[in-house]
Amino acid sequence: MNNDKTLELISNSLESDSDIKQANLIASELEGTAKIRLEVIHSLIEPCDRTTYGERLRAGAKKLGVSVRSLQRLFKKYQEQGITALVSTSRADKGNHRISQFWQDFILKTYQQGNKGSKRMSPKQVALRVQAKAAEIGDDKPPSYKTVLRVLKPIQQKKERSIRSPGWQGKTLSVKTRDGDDISINHSNQVWQCDHTRADVLLVDRHGGLIGRPWLTTVIDSYSRCVMGINLGFDAPSSQIVALALRHSILPKTYSQDFQLHCDWGTFGLPECLFTDGGKDFRSNHLEEIATQLGFVRKLRDRPSEGGIVERPFKTLNQSLFSTLPGYTGSNVQERPKDAEKDAQLTLRDLENLIVRFIVDQYNRSAIAGKDEQTRYQRWEAGLIKEPRIISERELDICLMKTARRTVQRAGHLQFENIVYR
Repeated sequence: MNNDKTLELISNSLESDSDIKQANLIASELEGTAKIRLEVIHSLIEPCDRTTYGERLRAGAKKLGVSVRSLQRLFKKYQEQGITALVSTSRADKGNHRISQFWQDFILKTYQQGNKGSKRMSPKQVALRVQAKAAEIGDDKPPSYKTVLRVLKPIQQKKERSIRSPGWQGKTLSVKTRDGDDISINHSNQVWQCDHTRADVLLVDRHGGLIGRPWLTTVIDSYSRCVMGINLGFDAPSSQIVALALRHSILPKTYSQDFQLHCDWGTFGLPECLFTDGGKDFRSNHLEEIATQLGFVRKLRDRPSEGGIVERPFKTLNQSLFSTLPGYTGSNVQERPKDAEKDAQLTLRDLENLIVRFIVDQYNRSAIAGKDEQTRYQRWEAGLIKEPRIISERELDICLMKTARRTVQRAGHLQFENIVYR
């Protein structure tokens, strides 16, 4: 609304001083905010030039704690409804969240337990727990994310800091699959990613003989960026190597004192989806059988750029760990040290020890730069919508085994490992 139009409306609404006097009489009966609103309206009614009016408009908005546009809307409402427009009508239950006591208690308890000690849980993660609980008890109208925010607002204000939504500054993380699906990632153990790389470190055997660079396979939780598990060895990538990396990721992990760990690895469970590139090891019948046995789906990347999450740990390991080790080869020929072969002295066991220590005590226990105050492990823990299932090692090994198929010959026999069975 421009100033000329506003002044015209003012002139039409209050034709004489008697109107102002009547308004003053009514004002004496008003209290609190309504009285302040009327005082601001009076300041705008008084004749003045355009510059002064603009100053009064801004000052009035500041006094009421609203925007200039909101004050203009209030003035228009005052013209249409009179003094009643200045009196707010509030619900009798204002300040009380219209949800059941069960959900009120569940939201508060979940948030408080999720932020106990070194743990961190955001309101959005609480909302995910609410949805999971609702599905469990059959409640088809659980509290929304906005309701969760309202319930938790007093606690957050008391802590004098804002815990941001974990969706990376309001952006929802998603990955695009080769078959055209967009998978929105909103909790831990939902989408795991797996990939292989050659570690840029030359290794030796226990007698000091040069062997070469090992293959490192990692499994990453997309939501938290936690490294869920690894496999390190000299065998080239295959479905069996993927199975070994999955085995390490799925099971709870314990290590001897030789590893000198200060923290537990902590992560375990089953994914809902395994998201990978289109390598033949990831498209194999073996991995399809594993997915069927363990109850997850396989999805292929739409394009190479979708693999940034799983490739990032490789880069970090290279820059922060491998580059500091004897036998480091550099990430390309130009960076390769002249004495890399001569300096090599680590065994496969030595390198595994160093990688595990780096992942457990540093990588998983640090936050994602510029994204979140939670560490990767805290984010994984808080992002779980249910307790991960623990599978026995024997049951898991059976699921991960590669099935060998043989054809029964016409004579009724079959051959396996050079032995004929009749």
